[in-house]
Formats: sequence, structure tokens, C-alpha cells
Amino acid sequence: MRLGAYTAVLHDRDVELALDVLVELGLDGAELNVGGFLPARHIPIDAIMTSDAALDDYLGLFSDRGIAITALNCNGNPLHPDPAVRHGIDLVAAISIARRLGVDRVITMSGSPANATNGIRPAWVVNPWNSVDMDSLEHQWSVAVPFWREVDRRAADVGVRIGIEMHPQNIVFNPTTLVRLIEATEATHVGAEMDPSHLFWQQIDPIVALEFLGELVVTAAAKDIRINEAVRLHGVLDDRFRRVPPEEGPLGLGGGYTLCEWPTDSAWDFVAVGLGHDQEFWNKFVETLARTAPGVDLAIEHEDASLGRIEGLRVAAATLSIARARLDDTASQG
Repeated sequence: MRLGAYTAVLHDRDVELALDVLVELGLDGAELNVGGFLPARHIPIDAIMTSDAALDDYLGLFSDRGIAITALNCNGNPLHPDPAVRHGIDLVAAISIARRLGVDRVITMSGSPANATNGIRPAWVVNPWNSVDMDSLEHQWSVAVPFWREVDRRAADVGVRIGIEMHPQNIVFNPTTLVRLIEATEATHVGAEMDPSHLFWQQIDPIVALEFLGELVVTAAAKDIRINEAVRLHGVLDDRFRRVPPEEGPLGLGGGYTLCEWPTDSAWDFVAVGLGHDQEFWNKFVETLARTAPGVDLAIEHEDASLGRIEGLRVAAATLSIARARLDDTASQG
């Protein structure tokens, strides 16, 4: 199992300097963004797709440092009904980019379409107790299935596997909806990205999810959360976000949409790996991942706003290095 990081947190520096950070932290894998919500800061896509020399030079940056590109990340809403959002196009392109780089994993989200024909805003049905919500879901799945069947075909043609992050606000947000999509599309090259953070706040046990999904897990992220006191009042579906006005420079997410500001007294927060769940949990997570989905690498995804970029990566790397060392010791003794 390679232990690496999703380099989006290091988009403030070029790829060489970002890779040097990973080396300094003792990491040997890199997950790189190629589109979706975020731009491809660390991959010169046009150059590597058109020039063999540029491709060789780029891959040399990784091999010289003993780092492997473990996956490409194209997280976004590939089913977005607004044509100005091009995340679906980005995902298809990511498959070709992965093939060119010799990478066999691409990460994304399942997406969420509108809840009716001709809508331009995505919808997410949380609890379909009313038949109108079931109508919405049936429409959304009628959009999702042919799209994902085609993505699976493209991925299978070039030997790439797609890992879907089970993320709320998407039609696939837990293990059962992930399996439903695979069964509905008869997919052979679509599986799960195991990111425990978005399972934690749904009260899903990531260890149970790993056991349930087994080798349907094709990629994995190391990301933690902390449940705060405010959850007692606001619950985990806390919606007290603030729209960031243009003069404050909000982060663009594609199609003119932007990232909103997190509540200051939030019900839960992303925290560095090990600060929400203890070392014992992460030992168990790494062991279970290696056993149930052999060959899957693990990438730190740092979104702890209370820690700096390097500081947060360092905390996570220390926690996971202990877990991986324990895994290696167990394997050598077995």
C-alpha cells in the first residue's frame, strides 16, 4: 500500500515543490487533480497529451523522487444539468489522461442531476418518504444510469477503474447506493473511493463499509472529521452556510458557481487525520483496507482549516505512517 496525498492542498506551489513536500513527509504516492471542481494545477495536460518528450519529462519528476501517481482526481458533479458546468466532460477526458500517464485509477463523484426534465439546478433527495420525492429519484436515476454505463465502457476500454466518492448531495452517497449504481449499469470498472470522512457524519462505520464493499473499493482517501457540541442543536445536516460575495474572491467550482463559507460554530468539521478518530481507529482502517481491497493505495486529503497546509499533512502522515508500519510488521510476521 502506497501512502500519499491529494496534492490539491499544495496548489499554492508548482508540481516540483509539491512533490518535494511529499518526499519530506515520507510519502510515496501522489493523487493529482485534472478537472471538475478544481483546475489541473499540477498537470500540464495539453503538453503531456501531445508530446512524448513532455510526458517523459513530467513522469521523471515523480520517478526521480520515488513517488508514484496513484490516481487522478476529477471530483465534481458530472451529471450537473447546467451545461455551463463541464464536469462530465472533464471526467471523460480524465480517463484518456490516465491512460496516457499509465495511471489506472480515476476518482470522481456520481453526480446529481435535476429532479425533472429541463431543470438546471441539481437536487438531492435526503429522505423519500413522500412519493413526489420518489418520482424525483426515479427521474435522476434514469439520467444517471446511461451516463455511468457509458463511462464504465470507456474506462473498461483502456483498463482504468473509476472510484466514486460516496458523498452527500450525489445520487451515490453510501455503500448501498454505490452497489445500486453498479448493479443498474452492470459496471465492471466502476467502484468506490473509500473516504471515511463523509461516511462518519452520516453515522456510517467505515470499517463496516469496507467489509461490505470488499474489492468494489478501488481508491481510498484518508480524511477525518470531528463532531462538535453544536450538533446537539443543528444536527449533521446543518445548513448555516454563507454565500461569499464576489468582492471577497470566492473559490470557483465551475459554471459560475462558488464555494460557500462554513458555519463558524459548525456541527462538525474536517480535521487532520488522527484528530477526529484516534490512532487505534486508523490502524484498523488501514488493516481492513489492505485485507478487503488489496492493492488499493491511500491518499491524505487535508481540509482542516485550523491547521496550515504542511502542518495538517504532517499530522496525517504521522498517524498513517504508524498504521502502515504496523501493517507491514504484521505481514512480515505472518
